Amino acid sequence: MPGYDTTNWLLVGAGDIAGKRVAPALAASGGLVAVCDVVRERAEQTAARHGAPEVYHDLDEALTGTSAEAVYLATPVFLHARQARQVLESGRHVLVEKPLGLDAADARQAVEAAQRTGLAAGCAYFRRCSARYAQAKQMIDRGEFGRIVLVRLTYFSWFNPAPDDPKYWRVVPSKSGGGVLADMGSHMFDTLIGLLGMPAKVYAETKTLVQPYEAEDSAAILMELPGGAPVVAGFGWNSRTWAHEFEIVGTEAKLKWFPYDSGKVIKTVGREIQELEVPNPDNVHQPLVEDFARAVRDGATPAAPLAEALKTNILLDAIYRSSREGKEIRL
Repeated sequence: MPGYDTTNWLLVGAGDIAGKRVAPALAASGGLVAVCDVVRERAEQTAARHGAPEVYHDLDEALTGTSAEAVYLATPVFLHARQARQVLESGRHVLVEKPLGLDAADARQAVEAAQRTGLAAGCAYFRRCSARYAQAKQMIDRGEFGRIVLVRLTYFSWFNPAPDDPKYWRVVPSKSGGGVLADMGSHMFDTLIGLLGMPAKVYAETKTLVQPYEAEDSAAILMELPGGAPVVAGFGWNSRTWAHEFEIVGTEAKLKWFPYDSGKVIKTVGREIQELEVPNPDNVHQPLVEDFARAVRDGATPAAPLAEALKTNILLDAIYRSSREGKEIRL
């Protein structure tokens, strides 16, 4: 049994991420009571698989009829902010997939709704609930790094869905907000912001080098943190090889997540290298769901509140603007 009071959930969107992680996490909490999806069969199958008694095919209908007190939005990005506002205005708490909006202006409408209603409202930047995030934050708070002198973010893989693939919306900027940066970069930017703060300036080049779609499949970014440390970031959806790494380097120590989510945590102090045993949950969304349930129960702030999620959209806007205008952007 979970170690928190059960929160009854309505899951909106029964696509890929919902099937793999979100629905199992909500069901494991004992609180998945309703599923809504515009594809009737998909909603019914997800509800049956996880024992949810309520099935809906329209969000208005779901918000009118559901017994759920909280809503998880696992819909495409262009729906996030508008649906989050709709959920909050219905009197329900909301946890929404990332990024929060197509851009910062879009995301702000959800933030403002959360501020007006005072309900629990979070974004699914689940790494803020991970043990490795907590361990890195502890090192920073204790001053173990000394002065931070470099942060390095790396992600590349191959992503080229066919136009009839249900995931194709992820490469249509009007629906996704961008390409590899909005999809995978947003998670890494949120981690950066949560641990070390908002960059002070950014210079970026984004391109579509290989893939046939409109969204960027390549990005090279140089940022500067408020203390002056550079952040070097590279992202790509155009290599059949794969890498996903996060590294913080200080004058006294460095920390590397290799790979980012599931691999070793390598801590180096001076020249002494340690491989740390930092546990990973079987389902990375489970700690996020548990954290949000506690926020609902206790009236606390979720691990990734919407106001924090907005910062990633602001940073994404600056990156895309820098690339368009060919100049450094100060935030």
